[in-house]
Amino acid sequence: MILLQANQIARLFGAEVLFQNIQLEVADHSRIGLVGRNGAGKSTLLKIIAGLEAPDEGTIAKNKTATIGYLAQDTGLDSDKTVWAEMLEAFHRLRQMETRLGQLEQEIAQSTQGTPTAERLLKEYDQLQHDFLAQNGYGYEAEIRSVLHGFQFDESFYQQTIDTLSGGQKTRLALARMLLQKPDILILDEPTNHLDIETLSWLENYLQNYSGALLIVSHDRYFLDKVVTEIYEISRHKMRHYKGNYSRYLDLKAEQLQSEWKTYEKQQEEIHKLEDFVARNLVRASTTKRAQSRRKQLEKMERMDRPQGDEKSAHFLFDITKPSGNVVCQTEDVAIGYDNHILAAPVNLDVRRKDAIALVGPNGIGKSTLLKSLIGELPLIKGEVHLGTNVTIGYYDQGQTELNPQKTILQELWDEHPTTPEVEIRNVLGSFLFSGEDVEKPIALLSGGEKARVALAKLAMNKENFLILDEPTNHLDIDNKEVLENALIDYEGTLLFVSHDRYFINRLASKVVELSAEGSKLYLGDYDYYLEKKKEEEELKALLETDTVIPTVSSGKETFQNTKEQQKRLRNLQRKVTQIEEDLAKLEETIHHLEMEMAKPAIQADHVVLSDLNQQLEAAQEKQEAFLEDWENASLELEEYEN
Repeated sequence: MILLQANQIARLFGAEVLFQNIQLEVADHSRIGLVGRNGAGKSTLLKIIAGLEAPDEGTIAKNKTATIGYLAQDTGLDSDKTVWAEMLEAFHRLRQMETRLGQLEQEIAQSTQGTPTAERLLKEYDQLQHDFLAQNGYGYEAEIRSVLHGFQFDESFYQQTIDTLSGGQKTRLALARMLLQKPDILILDEPTNHLDIETLSWLENYLQNYSGALLIVSHDRYFLDKVVTEIYEISRHKMRHYKGNYSRYLDLKAEQLQSEWKTYEKQQEEIHKLEDFVARNLVRASTTKRAQSRRKQLEKMERMDRPQGDEKSAHFLFDITKPSGNVVCQTEDVAIGYDNHILAAPVNLDVRRKDAIALVGPNGIGKSTLLKSLIGELPLIKGEVHLGTNVTIGYYDQGQTELNPQKTILQELWDEHPTTPEVEIRNVLGSFLFSGEDVEKPIALLSGGEKARVALAKLAMNKENFLILDEPTNHLDIDNKEVLENALIDYEGTLLFVSHDRYFINRLASKVVELSAEGSKLYLGDYDYYLEKKKEEEELKALLETDTVIPTVSSGKETFQNTKEQQKRLRNLQRKVTQIEEDLAKLEETIHHLEMEMAKPAIQADHVVLSDLNQQLEAAQEKQEAFLEDWENASLELEEYEN
């Protein structure tokens, strides 16, 4: 079912066009990612679709019963209520039903059985209870707890008033409340900003199972790959639609561009031949009629525009003046924190030349604190930092606090390199997309993305051999993230960086260091390898907790304990096999129903509904395969126990 359609939408600023002729369709259970360069108009388009702004041209057609939830980027929850009371507001209608059920119970108890009044009350009570149950009326408080836990709010936060929380906490609560409201169309503008990796993973899983449609703007490519199934791209004032996640979109876009070039070149070759024939034969009496015919053919031909590839991106490299020794930076059992309050300990680092190390961990654990301690900006609570021979450090601060808001872009770089000719400074800034009068802009007036590019330009000019980067991809659009990644991949020095961008970590990291309250732990691989090892560790821990036999002094008691544990494990396996068989039976009914629906002539004539049913069928079949694999493994294990 179509929930919303955007038809020929345009946003104009006088004669300047931000975008035009925009076509977008949101169907039931759509998973849409909206991508494009910073400034392309993504956030503006979301506001138009959400009904917050009117388009200059075109219309938005929405299903009358469909509800829309819109959350702008970095929107914090503004409330003087407690966290729990504010989350309850998401279930206002359900709580009214709950109150009415209580009233009806009292009225029924006081009414005389068999009277018309009693019958009416019972009928209302039955219907209301049915609706209340269908809308998870008996589980909404558990749902609130689950979502708050996903956003890293435990019960100690429930009675805190929201106006006493930090900006980041208010932003997470705004997203939590929006998810709990469950609008039919959920529109999110950069929902992954300021979320740590653990929360991002939880949000991905939650959105994958979301009952409504999703329309999301995000620069997090890993997130887009996990959540969305179609991409709309805004580029050069126009929009294109691609089926698949972000990685599939990149492949399709490359194939499309290649195909357009082939068609364009073929037409250019045909045009050249026709023009050549006309030029050679128009003045000759014997061939002039044919030449005139070719000229008319040329005039009528609808000429293709030259295919346009990616829009202009930054292009830069990070050079080094002098290589460091093999040992770059070492710490042994250090403790980090503030005012003698330890955040993480013991932290052990052994950074070697050309290492690319990603530092990961939950928000607030001290990742930025550790980086600032390594560069000497903050003192260590315990221990020392040892730098190797010829090590020079370049530091990127995620807050760009090292930029002077009173200076222009040109002054910011030139003041640090006063002997460098102005033309060289301008060339460097040009490679970071600052040209002409742009370089005279004050830092204070720049956007987050522009400030990020200025900070990276400064870093590139300094040519240090050890780069310590704190969230370098923040504020960068996807294209410029990829340029930064390529520059860092080609960098001949050493990298230590904090990032929540898992795609970025995967492309760069040769090692991952996980920071926790218990200290640091090293994983020799990229982010996906780190995830695999973490999963193995959790499975091993669960296995040990399940299968460990409690040692006792008496051998008789030990035998009894072993038998007891085996019987418990046997019962668990039997229940698991039974549950999987029940789930498989339900799934087989669902698959059969979907196949029957898809076979109907009316459905086959409606490609939108057919496509939606096919997606549901594929998802059900994938789940069936997973259940079968689980059933096979559990059955084999059960057979071993029974024998």
